[in-house]
Amino acid sequence: MIVSQQKKPFNTILEVTMCRLSAITADEYFSPMENIMALETMKEGHDGSGLGLMLKNLGGVFEQYKEYPLLSGIFTRDGLTNLEAYMNEQGFEVIFEWEPKIVPKTNIVRREHYITIAYDYPDGFRHKSWQEKEELLTSTRISLRHLGEPDGSMFIFSFYPDVLTLKEVGDPLEVAEFFGLDKSDDLKAKIILAQGRQNTNYDIYLYACHPFFIQGYGTMTNGENTAFVPIREYLTSRGNPAYMGYNSDSEVFTHILHYVNRSLGYPLTYYKDVITPLNNSEIEGRTDKDALKLIKNALRPLCIDGPNLVIGFTPDGTVFMVQDAKKLRPGEIGRAHV
Repeated sequence: MIVSQQKKPFNTILEVTMCRLSAITADEYFSPMENIMALETMKEGHDGSGLGLMLKNLGGVFEQYKEYPLLSGIFTRDGLTNLEAYMNEQGFEVIFEWEPKIVPKTNIVRREHYITIAYDYPDGFRHKSWQEKEELLTSTRISLRHLGEPDGSMFIFSFYPDVLTLKEVGDPLEVAEFFGLDKSDDLKAKIILAQGRQNTNYDIYLYACHPFFIQGYGTMTNGENTAFVPIREYLTSRGNPAYMGYNSDSEVFTHILHYVNRSLGYPLTYYKDVITPLNNSEIEGRTDKDALKLIKNALRPLCIDGPNLVIGFTPDGTVFMVQDAKKLRPGEIGRAHV
């Protein structure tokens, strides 16, 4: 498991083949076009069925709004009206709104509103603990998803401070140009995940497009997870209403990360040992072998069946890459001086 914590003055770049994934971290703000061009060099490995972008530690027009939760989604006109009504009822106050300047593309069907909104917390939550605020944001995101999913009037990708998500169906470079990212400095960040989707298992659907997000954790995956069903059943039995959706077999990786690191409080490095355990002879060579044996036995239902490679970030800005040891899916890591 390889980890970057942004403590040196260079970019860390993680790339992988099929879907096509590009994660970049830097000490200075950079444009998501850096990730897009990385995907373009790997064009033969994605089929143009979707682009997902997730930005963390934001610059650009959002740099001054880091303390406020950002709601990222896609809305019809009616969906946006319903969003406004719901958020007003809950007591959220709009601080700032951003929509990309759309450049029409023949191969991309334009939806009515791609929008990210910065909100202030309701009066009763402004001085509450972060845990209480985070639970409010999570429950609100889930409620909005349930409200908009039946008729497709709302797609809610993330609702969290200093995190922004953009997704659309189409070739990654064309989608980036469609959003005007090549002509604008509005969006910049110090951590950006990008996925060019290879549609293998499901119909093209925005909720199936990586990266996925939950409470400060974001991941994207290359590969297939044939252990998806038992993992989903285990996660949904944990009593956490945010363990839901699962329009992609890869979304469980985000939730396993959250469950292991947040709910159970295990160090990040044990995420690898949960999803792809060592064999018994390898465990015997570790100084923490007793812990590893317990984890392997107790969390066996979360063991994946690849080939898979996962790239993600945690709330503190750590970026990592981990691979299924049984069926290795390759990835590349590079550093570029800035």
